[in-house]
Amino acid sequence: MISFASSGESHHERASRVRFPGDARFAFTILDDTDDATVENVRPIYDLLTELGFRTTKTAWPLDCPEGSHRYYAAQTLADADYLDFMRDLLAEGYEAAYHGATMESSTRDRTERGLKAFCDLLGVAPTIYCNHGQNLENIYWGSSRYRAPVIRIPVAAIERLLGKPRFAGHVPDSPYFWGDLCLGQFRFVRNFAFATLNNGSIPPCGPYRLASTPWVQFWFSTADAPNATDFKRLVTERSVRRLYEDGGACILSTHLGKGYTSNGRVDPQIEDTLRYIASLPGWFRPVSDVLELLLARRPEAALSGWQQLQLEGRHFTDRLRDRSHRLLRS
Repeated sequence: MISFASSGESHHERASRVRFPGDARFAFTILDDTDDATVENVRPIYDLLTELGFRTTKTAWPLDCPEGSHRYYAAQTLADADYLDFMRDLLAEGYEAAYHGATMESSTRDRTERGLKAFCDLLGVAPTIYCNHGQNLENIYWGSSRYRAPVIRIPVAAIERLLGKPRFAGHVPDSPYFWGDLCLGQFRFVRNFAFATLNNGSIPPCGPYRLASTPWVQFWFSTADAPNATDFKRLVTERSVRRLYEDGGACILSTHLGKGYTSNGRVDPQIEDTLRYIASLPGWFRPVSDVLELLLARRPEAALSGWQQLQLEGRHFTDRLRDRSHRLLRS
């Protein structure tokens, strides 16, 4: 089992900690969801990441959305020539492209199939990472279905019904939104839970894992959670980064680089300072799939027991409740 040790670790703990390539002491990478992203508002942050030696992962939508989207209308897709060129440039620089669904709104199986083909054809790569998006009905094991333990899933499902929340059906074979077989065949890793904790290793399992109750997913993985620039500045501080470094931890940070990271063509100064500080430390700054493969190699069995699953899901459920309470108090 992987051990993420503290700065006061014993000799045995030092021997069992994750070893990162090139004598790096920790890993840090970003999983950037494409919501609200345009070439104009994300190019400056990617220019900075490139300058500092980071190579991260960016999701993309391959198809446009002819029916329109009242929430995501400002974002670009690979159907926009300048955005496609931008994504191709990122890939040439060593970044990774991930799939965020066919487009910004719900897609039946037919459009999902077209989206997968378009993604591969336009970018010349076959994505290995999938991230569910928002309220898209084709999301795989989303909403209450994220929780496989009945003690959590059943009450969450009841609350969703009372609130009129959608029923996500990407994993439901008799649904027009079903594409579970395609997901299983295409994607090695699917993002599941995100936590308000920088070091993914502090919430076991720290690497990819399997669940017997989700047959349409090869491996799940968890991330740190900073949905926008304000949350990034709250979570990613010099103190938390220093602790990540001292613990020899690994951070995959889910965020939206199109949400407040830049203004008038400039990266937020506090965020720039933080990224420069991270880059000054001996870290491993590779795309998400590289980090996941390294962690998986250290824990190849990867299957969670029922008790481990319940602990993970319970931690996420309480984490979300705490986060929403804090947001209400700040509003």
